Amino acid sequence: MLAGAASVLVLVAVGAFVVGTDGSGKAGDAAPAASPAVPGTQGPSGGVRCSGDDCTGHDPEAMGCGGPHARTVAQAPVDGAHVEIRYSGACRAAWARVTGAARGDTLSVTARDAAQEETVGEAGEAYTPMVAAADPAAPSACVVSAAGPRGCVEG
Repeated sequence: MLAGAASVLVLVAVGAFVVGTDGSGKAGDAAPAASPAVPGTQGPSGGVRCSGDDCTGHDPEAMGCGGPHARTVAQAPVDGAHVEIRYSGACRAAWARVTGAARGDTLSVTARDAAQEETVGEAGEAYTPMVAAADPAAPSACVVSAAGPRGCVEG
């Protein structure tokens, strides 16, 4: 009887181990618990965590609005730098990105009554936090050189 009880315990332990792995004996990636949805988002599977006004002031990458959810809607060379307006239809928001700028230059994006800015760092690149923009043609982006000249691009 004791041997039978021990056998049952071994089977239960092996079953629990297999269920907690991918079947190869290695721990598999457990599915994360579903997080509560933020109103106006696609939820965890879409990766987008804000929409419209909720995106204003937030980092586009951190909120899932960049990558496959974004496109460049306007771009131009400005005083040796390259300025872009990036737009995410999934997030209904825009931001500015600059490459080839000088350290200390200021990059800004404006749409409707909202504006965000970012100072260019050592690498000569920067992007701003987002502003809500229902229309990809609405935003404008400007870079102001630390030496004074200003250049803009319209969406």
